[in-house]
Amino acid sequence: MTQADGTADKPGKVRWLMVGIVLAIAAVAYLDRSNISIAASLLKHDLALTDVQLGFVFSAFVLGYAVTQPIAGRIADRYGAYRTIAIGIFLWSVLTAATAMIPSTFAGAFATLLAVRFLLGIGESVIFPASNRLVANWIPSKERGLANGLVFAGVGLGAGIAPPLITTIMLEHSWRWAFMASAAIGIIALAVWLLMVRDSPVRHFLMRKPELDYIQAGMPAAATSSNGEQIASWRTIIGNRQVVLLTVSYFCFGYVAYIFFSWFFVYLSTVRGLDLKSSGMYGMLPFIAMALASPFGGLISDKLAARHGRRIGRCAVAGIGMACAAIFVALATQVADARVASLVLAAGSGSLYLAQSAFWTLSADLGRSSAGSVAGVMNMGGQLGGAVVASLTPVIANGYGWSASFLFTAALAMVGAAAWIFIDPNSELNAESSAGPLDVAAVRH
Repeated sequence: MTQADGTADKPGKVRWLMVGIVLAIAAVAYLDRSNISIAASLLKHDLALTDVQLGFVFSAFVLGYAVTQPIAGRIADRYGAYRTIAIGIFLWSVLTAATAMIPSTFAGAFATLLAVRFLLGIGESVIFPASNRLVANWIPSKERGLANGLVFAGVGLGAGIAPPLITTIMLEHSWRWAFMASAAIGIIALAVWLLMVRDSPVRHFLMRKPELDYIQAGMPAAATSSNGEQIASWRTIIGNRQVVLLTVSYFCFGYVAYIFFSWFFVYLSTVRGLDLKSSGMYGMLPFIAMALASPFGGLISDKLAARHGRRIGRCAVAGIGMACAAIFVALATQVADARVASLVLAAGSGSLYLAQSAFWTLSADLGRSSAGSVAGVMNMGGQLGGAVVASLTPVIANGYGWSASFLFTAALAMVGAAAWIFIDPNSELNAESSAGPLDVAAVRH
């Protein structure tokens, strides 16, 4: 399309506004889920919990989050990301406030906290499968690596903001006020979401024809459904070898990531001996690294995929990132100084998040009209990894030491990296529905 003077209309940036809002929502979600690890020492004392009980509390959230991932993705495919995420934001904000209201003297405090955290996990389960549905609707294939990288920069941003914000409020007031502040931020985010987001470019009040034409021209075939048409069956999705491999690798990814979200702050303050203020400052580093590495990994992935194909751009970037994460996490166990160890572990978390956009870009490209459902299954694997690490870490640490916990984490990162050797980035979901889930010989290179 050209203007009257012969110059071509440039596509607008509304699609990137959508990505930016999803980034902010992801940051709020991770603030609300990671605040408990920052407040753990005070909360544990206030509610009379042991470390093992605290591990179960961490796992309760991740378990609720994990088991509802496929359902959340299917709901987003059928009813759209707009309504799905709006309901999720409301639920997790209310439940975050409810956490702060559990009385210290209540005999059932542990059981109540378990239930609230499990329900909070269900409320937050919609965010990334529904975001993947939104990305599939709004972002051309060639830009999805950067888009997903930016979305997951919100993970590092929210988790990075949490240590200084939560510790400041706790020092000035209490851990309960910190949770109430987190809930209030969620309600503000809900208002922004309702006002500014729509399910598809066609429905957005800011959309102009040049950008709409650009978006539609960059979409893969058969990726036009956002209301339930052409959604693949669960049997097709779960039986697909690429979905299985992505899910296995993402289980390993989730295990590594959640050692930072659940135990890193406790590790710095109780094992490495940093005070609360120092722990809050150094506790930011892995999450800052995540926030920077996620869009960088997506940008590099897009550029390499355009130049050398998806096997290099998606699989190689993800595999190398996870392998480097394994090396850094293992290396951190050999560092004596707590501050230097924090820097090395930050390098590990950053390396891990170089792989993040590849998972979500391939799940969107593979799933197409079933992008939310495929992402939900994959993310269920990642969150089950998080549930396992939340409970298993203190068990390994109590039996064999904290270094053993991190070395086991490094080993799983390497397993996740190896899975990328067998993933076919050019696969189509329906084309492989009749094949066995791990028919490696059929993978195209």
